[in-house]
Amino acid sequence: MQRLRAEVSRVVVGQDTIVERLLIALLIRGHVLVEGLPGLAKTLLVKTLASAIDATFKRIQFTPDLLPADITGTLIFDPAGRGFNARFGPIFANLVLADEINRAPAKVQSALLEAMQERQVTIGDTSYPLPDPFVVIATQNPIEHEGTYALPEAQVDRFVMKLRVDYPAAEEEVKILGRYLDPTAGPVSVSRVIALSDIHETAKLAAAVHVDERIARYIVSIVGATRKPSEHRLPSLAPHIAFGASPRATLALAHVSKAHAFLRGRTFVIPEDVKAIAHDVLRHRLVLSYEAAAENMSADRIIDQILGTVPVP
Repeated sequence: MQRLRAEVSRVVVGQDTIVERLLIALLIRGHVLVEGLPGLAKTLLVKTLASAIDATFKRIQFTPDLLPADITGTLIFDPAGRGFNARFGPIFANLVLADEINRAPAKVQSALLEAMQERQVTIGDTSYPLPDPFVVIATQNPIEHEGTYALPEAQVDRFVMKLRVDYPAAEEEVKILGRYLDPTAGPVSVSRVIALSDIHETAKLAAAVHVDERIARYIVSIVGATRKPSEHRLPSLAPHIAFGASPRATLALAHVSKAHAFLRGRTFVIPEDVKAIAHDVLRHRLVLSYEAAAENMSADRIIDQILGTVPVP
């Protein structure tokens, strides 16, 4: 995993946290929603990561006129055999980049939902399993809403994490500019440094990371505070949360915490692992009220208060 991270950093400057979260997604086979302004290398990051793995990679550019068959595939009539043959769509890949997913209409989003949740695609009367691992990394632009379709809560909850890509630091941007202005520097070629079999074996090790009962109760308390904040000494948050996180969030917190601990060389989860990834796992699962919007209360601020109040084991 360190070789993989180093190979990605040869092309992508900075964004170390985002790279680590994508590695976690690979280990736990979880889908990720990446949100950021245009020009912050979201697409480049995913393409580079896929190029460094001996895996299949497909990129889908979502548009309002896209059809479900454009993603999943369709049946093609074969005159010679006098029958229909399934032609698989770009969803049949280990890593799928769903670019600007919020531009897809409801029919396309529902087709993608089955693939993400069931890890299979139905074409005609037959269901076909997707490759293993199968990870969808979707991007969306947070500032442009013309011609977009907001993702329903049921689909957003399928993403194990929602990552926010921010502007690079000044020194990182100087390094980016230096690469661009250097006349001797050509395109950096990315080598495949890890095989799919290595990903499978490493995922087994990450899954074996121990979660103590006290850590499990800590995770449940954090998620429970999003549902009934008054019972966790946070009555001021009650008007701001319309709906809290689901049990799927509890499972996601545990899985991501285990992979986070694994990448740091530990065989057990500590509270700092849970705190480090809580924002990425929970921010898209909280449905805020109108009062929260009126008071400019974001999901990240709510999670900050929850982490600062729930007792740490």
